[in-house]
Order: sequence, then C-alpha cells, then structure tokens
Amino acid sequence: MSVKKFLIVIALAAIIIVGFVYPLPYYIMQPGGAYDLDQYVKVDNADQKGKGKLNMMTVSMAVATPFTYAAAYADDEKDILKEDEVRSPNESDKDYNNRQIKLMTDSQFNAKYIAFKKTGLDYKIVYNGVYVYYVVKNGAADGILETADEVTGIDRLKIHKHQQLVDYLTTKESGDTVTIKIKRDGKNMKKKVVLKAIPGTKGKVGLGITFADNTSIKTDPEVKIQAEDIGGPSAGLMFTLEIIDQLTKGDLTKGYNIAGTGEMLATGEVGRIGGIEKKVIAADDAGVEIFFAPNDTLPEVVKKKYPDILPNYQEALKQAKKIGTKMKIVPVKNVNDALDYLEKLPEKK
Repeated sequence: MSVKKFLIVIALAAIIIVGFVYPLPYYIMQPGGAYDLDQYVKVDNADQKGKGKLNMMTVSMAVATPFTYAAAYADDEKDILKEDEVRSPNESDKDYNNRQIKLMTDSQFNAKYIAFKKTGLDYKIVYNGVYVYYVVKNGAADGILETADEVTGIDRLKIHKHQQLVDYLTTKESGDTVTIKIKRDGKNMKKKVVLKAIPGTKGKVGLGITFADNTSIKTDPEVKIQAEDIGGPSAGLMFTLEIIDQLTKGDLTKGYNIAGTGEMLATGEVGRIGGIEKKVIAADDAGVEIFFAPNDTLPEVVKKKYPDILPNYQEALKQAKKIGTKMKIVPVKNVNDALDYLEKLPEKK
C-alpha cells in the first residue's frame, strides 16, 4: 500500500471514529420499551393471579454524536434535544445521574404512600436526615459537600428533618465553622464548613445547598421495587397501580395489556412528564391496549412562554392518531381517575 493510500485509510478511520464517538451538546431521545411491573414490584404475600399486565414505559436517551445526530434528524421517531433541555446549568454527569436516581426513588416512595393510603393498610414514614440536591457554586459548601450527600448531623445536633438544619443555621453568623455529618456512597463522614453569605441572596448566611427531607417508608406488608437501572419520576402512576393490584384481591387489569406514565405526587395527583409521544410509540409496539396519560393543567405563564405546548393527554392522543394505533388513550388527573376507569372496565373476553 502506498503512503498516500495509507494516509487516506487513516483519515477515513479517524472520521468514522469521530463520527460515532465525539460527543455533541445534544441528546437523542427515542422510544424505549414496555416493562411488565409484575417483574419489578414484589409485595409480600401478594395476590398475583392477574391475567393482564401493568407496564411502565421508558424512553431511550443518549448523548448525540455526529452520526447519530444526522440519523435522528431524518427519523420522525427520534427527537434532538439541546443539552440545556435535559440538564441543569453546570450539572455534571454524576449530578445528573444522581438527580435521576432521586426522582425515581421519590416516585417509588409516593407510589407506596398513595397505595397504602388507598388500601387502608399500615405504613410509617421515616425521616433519615437531609438529602443534598445541589451545591451552589462559590457557596460555603462548594467543593466540600456533593449532590446526593445525606446530612445526618451538624455539630452535636442529630438531623432528622430539614427544618432542624434550617433552624440551627439561623443561629450562626458568617465566618462560623460547623461540622457536618454526612453519608456518602454508604460511608459516614465528617466535613468542616466555614459559613458565609449564600450567593444570590441578600446576605443570608448558610451552607449554600438546596435540600429536602431524606425520607423512606416502612409498610406492612413489605413492598420491594427493583428498578435501579431506570431513572426519573415517570413510572410513579404505574408503580402505584401495580402495588394496589398486588395488595388487593381480584385483577385490576381485567385481562388487558395496560401501560401508562406520569409522576405520582404525594397528593394523589398525576404529574406531567416528558417524552410521552415516544412512550405511545413504544406502547403500541408492545401491543398495549390501554394507555394512561396525565391530563395536566398548564399554568398560564407556561402557555405564554411555550404557545405550542399541549397537556400530556393531548400530546399522547395526537401521537396515537399519527401512528394509527387502536390503543385507547385514557386521560387521568389523579390516581382515582385510573382506578375508576379500571373498576368500570369489563372483563376481556
């Protein structure tokens, strides 16, 4: 092989490698799959004799490369999203993954909470400290605390709820040093933080973190949800229905292949989620017959900023018509809407 041909081969190989590997500031979203929740949710001594299925839906999300970007541009079933449509500003890979895990954990908590409230069975909420959502850049804890740290104490005070941390910090001044007890990746640690004014506030002194109560729930019977590889809150509604189905006699599905999506809020309302059009496509591909979609009410400020935006239900209905599916799209504002629909559903023949 001549030197010229060799250089051409090397150049082509480099182009191919870059085309498949070089990351662009975009994400490609496409239909994922339907997953039978009977395989992911386990309730002790459960009634699992149902003939149908309750499925959670997923989308596939990946960082774009030059080749995948070009392929997605020509594919109706794929969306190209800007990086800031997926991630918060300055959010690292680790922070993004931790946020997705936390959203999934919260959706499981709310699913258990609502399911046990609806069935009247015993549960207890346990407060385990404070979960760190975000560390403010140039704040007191910047470079010391991390996203997903669990704060269990400050100085000599044990922290169970976030209000304890808030109240304690109000007694401190800029320049004071506090010792924070945390759990990180399963390990207990102590970190010293010199307090100062939180960036973006009018001199308010604090750690410079956003946080919330780190809660868990104990139930009787025990419920285990194994969905470690799936992030985000959108399986909340379907988790709730699956838990209720296993806790109660009878078959919620009435023999149908059922799927849906929506965040389960602690109020019992079903929250809006992203990528519902992709989930409709995936559900149709999986032979789903009934699909629950959040019938969310859009705030006026959102409608003014995004005049083309539609409620999730309308987006799902539009996509269902586009692909010509016979799948029934059912609007739900809360868990009761889904339960009422299933109760009135005739047995599948």
